[in-house]
Amino acid sequence: MQRKDIRNIAIIAHVDHGKTTLVDQMLKQSGTFRTNEIVEERVMDSNSLEKERGITILSKNTAVSYKDVKINIFDTPGHADFGGEVERIMQMVDGVLLLVDAFEGPMPQTRFVLQKALDSGLTPFVVINKIDRPAARAAEVIDEVLDLFIDLDATDEQLEFPVIYASAVGGYAMLSEEDERTDLAPLFEGILDHIPSPQGDDEDGLQLLISTIDYDKYIGRIGIGKIMRGKVAKGETVVHARTTGDFVNVKIVNLYNFQGLKRVEIDTATVGDIVAISGISEISIGDTICSIDKVDPLPFVKIDDPTISMNFMVNDSPFAGREGTFVTSRHLKDRLEKEMLSNVAMGLEELSADSFKVLGRGELHLSILIETMRREGYEFAVSRPQVIMKKTEEGLMEPMEKLFVEAPEENASAVIEKIGQRKGEMLNMLPTGTGMMKLEFRVPARGLIGYRSEFLTDTKGYGIFHHLFDGYDHYKGEIRARTRGSLIAFEGGTSVAYGIYNAQERGRIFIHPGTEVYEGMVVGESSRLEDIAVNVCKRKQLTNIRSSGADDALKLVPPVVFSLEQSLEFIADDELVEITPKNIRLRKRILDKVTRERAQRKTQG
Repeated sequence: MQRKDIRNIAIIAHVDHGKTTLVDQMLKQSGTFRTNEIVEERVMDSNSLEKERGITILSKNTAVSYKDVKINIFDTPGHADFGGEVERIMQMVDGVLLLVDAFEGPMPQTRFVLQKALDSGLTPFVVINKIDRPAARAAEVIDEVLDLFIDLDATDEQLEFPVIYASAVGGYAMLSEEDERTDLAPLFEGILDHIPSPQGDDEDGLQLLISTIDYDKYIGRIGIGKIMRGKVAKGETVVHARTTGDFVNVKIVNLYNFQGLKRVEIDTATVGDIVAISGISEISIGDTICSIDKVDPLPFVKIDDPTISMNFMVNDSPFAGREGTFVTSRHLKDRLEKEMLSNVAMGLEELSADSFKVLGRGELHLSILIETMRREGYEFAVSRPQVIMKKTEEGLMEPMEKLFVEAPEENASAVIEKIGQRKGEMLNMLPTGTGMMKLEFRVPARGLIGYRSEFLTDTKGYGIFHHLFDGYDHYKGEIRARTRGSLIAFEGGTSVAYGIYNAQERGRIFIHPGTEVYEGMVVGESSRLEDIAVNVCKRKQLTNIRSSGADDALKLVPPVVFSLEQSLEFIADDELVEITPKNIRLRKRILDKVTRERAQRKTQG
C-alpha cells in the first residue's frame, strides 16, 4: 500500500541557515493559522533557551496540508551536539529538505546532518535559502553542494537532487532565480513531486516505532512514532516490545495525530501516519508497539556514543539550599533519570549517593541540560568536562574532532599556534579573498575544552569555528588546560571596593563589590600559574585622617562576568561550578585552605 495523501519530511541544515523560519512560513501559507491569529516568530522554537540563543535544540514535528496531502514536517537541530535528535528522526521520514545558505554554502554541520540522512537512504531535496542576500552566489553553492554529496558517497539516485531557490524571510520559492517571487507554492509542489510517499502493508500486524517521548502532567508519558505496518485504534490492546527484550500487553488509552502545532485526538491510524499514543507508563525511545497476533520488534538506529562527561553533585557550599527549590540528591537523581528517557544521546552513571556522571555529545549538549535544570529551580554543582577515553588492544584512544576555522588573515598565525599547543594538526589552509582565512584541523576533543573564549580574544571577535566528531585516535599526550591559577576568597563575607581594589593587582576579578562570598570561592583569575588567596572582604582601617568616603576614589576595573559555558571552560580539575536558579559561582572542590594545600601536596608527592 502506498499513501499518496501523506509526505513525511525532515528539514536539515547548518545552524542559522533558516530552517525554523521556513517552517514558520509553510505553516502560515498552508492556512494552518486563522487569518486573525497572532503568531510569534520562530514558533517552532518553543523552548525559552531556543528563543534566546536562536538555535533549535529539540527536534519538533508539525503538519501542514497542501492540495489534500498532509505533509508531516520535522524541524531538526543544526548543532552536532544534538545529533541524537537528528538520528532518531531519520527513522520517521522518507525524505529530507536540505537547506543551504545562498552565500555561506555548505558548512561543517551541513555535512554532519546530511551524512545521517544519506546513510538512512533518504531522498534529498535541496533548498538554496536566503536567495535575496546581496552577496548570494547560488550557482557556486549548488556546485559545492554537489561536491559534498559526492564526498559523502551519495548514491546515483541521491545525486539527482532537485533544487529550489527560496527566501524563508520573504516567504517565497522559485524553480529558477529569474522566476516571479510570489509564495512557497513551488516548494510545496516540489515536496509532492519528489519526496516519496510512505509505503507498507496496512493489512499486516501493527508495527509502530517510538522515536520521541513527550510528557503531559495530566496524561503522563506520550510516545510519538511512525506506523511502519498495519493499523492502530484507540482503546486497542497491543504488545509493548521494549528495547530491554521484555514484552508486555498494554492498552492504548488515547491516540493522536498532528495538525499544525496541535495534537488532535483520533480513533484510528494506518501505515505512514505519525501518531502519538498515551496510556503506556514505561514507554521509551526505541520501543516497538506491535499487534498481539504478530510481535515483531524493529531494530532501533544506533546512536553515536557520547564523547564527553561531567559530574553532577549535590551542592555542599556554605550557601547550599538558599536559592534552589530542588536541592537534595533524590531530586537530582530523579531529574537526571527523567532526562535520560527522552535524550537518547546522553548517558548516566551513579558514582555515589550524592554524585552522578552525565555523558553527552559536547559542552553545549551538557550546558543546555544544566541551564534547563537551573531554570526549573534545581541547585547543584558540576565538575569540569572530561573527554571519554577508550582502552583498546592498540592502547589508550581518545576522541578527535575536525575543527573548521574562519579567521582574519592577520590572526591566523595565533590560531595555528594555539591549536598546535593543543596537539592539533593542520589539514588545510585556504584564503577566501575577503581578508579571511579558512583553516581545517584535526585536534583532540579535550584540546577544544576551554578554547572558545581564547579563540574569540585572538581573533578580536571576528573568528568563527565549528567542530565535528572525527573518530578515535591514539592518546596525544598531556595538554596544559590552564596557563593561570585562580584568585580564591580567603574568608567569607561581603566583598567591598577596598578589598577588590587590592585583589585586582593580582589578576582579573569576577565579582562586584557587595557580592556575598565564602572561603574557597573563586573570585578571579590569577596573573600567575599558581592559585593566590585574596581577601576581597577586607575593609580599610578608619582613623581620624582616613574617612570611609575615601573608598569612592578607588578605581576598580570592571569585573569579568562569565556565562555558564565560559564558567565550565574556565574551571580547573580541582574546581566546581555551583549552579543555582539565581547565581553561577566558581569554587574549589575543597573549600578549606589548609585541607586543600594538604591534598595538593599529597597528589604532587
